[in-house]
Amino acid sequence: MGEPTEQDAIRIGTQEREDAIKIIGDHFSEGRLPLGEYEERVSKAIEAQTRGELRPLFRDLPAPYPAFMVPPVRQVAPVPVPTFPQHTAIQVVPSDRYRIVAGVLQIVLPFGTGRFYTGHTGIALAQLFTMFIGVGVIWSIIDGVVMLVGGGTDAYGRPLKI
Repeated sequence: MGEPTEQDAIRIGTQEREDAIKIIGDHFSEGRLPLGEYEERVSKAIEAQTRGELRPLFRDLPAPYPAFMVPPVRQVAPVPVPTFPQHTAIQVVPSDRYRIVAGVLQIVLPFGTGRFYTGHTGIALAQLFTMFIGVGVIWSIIDGVVMLVGGGTDAYGRPLKI
């Protein structure tokens, strides 16, 4: 704002003078200028012929300034936003085991047989060992009903066929 430029030689019109006088008036009303200095700056603004003659009137004042004194806003190119590939639906491959067979085996042979069939050996062994205390039988039957109603998965996490 302080250095003279080639823009200072550009002639101003009535609109620029009126804008400068209005802004000087705003500074006066905010108490930045005493009455005598306000009148002096207004008379210089009225007599100004170029932008360079208006610039010193605002040198010691904060914003706002006349529009020609505000530096132009530099256009910034938009930042590219990375796009990521859309995920396609994963095709679920069903198991080669059947849930009806697994459920019926759990109910008819409550030793964890249905779980051995689906490949869940750990659960099957737990049901086999708890069968002798009576809990395993109830557990196996309930597990068989759950497999018949809701399905289940094999040892690889694939859903059982119907």
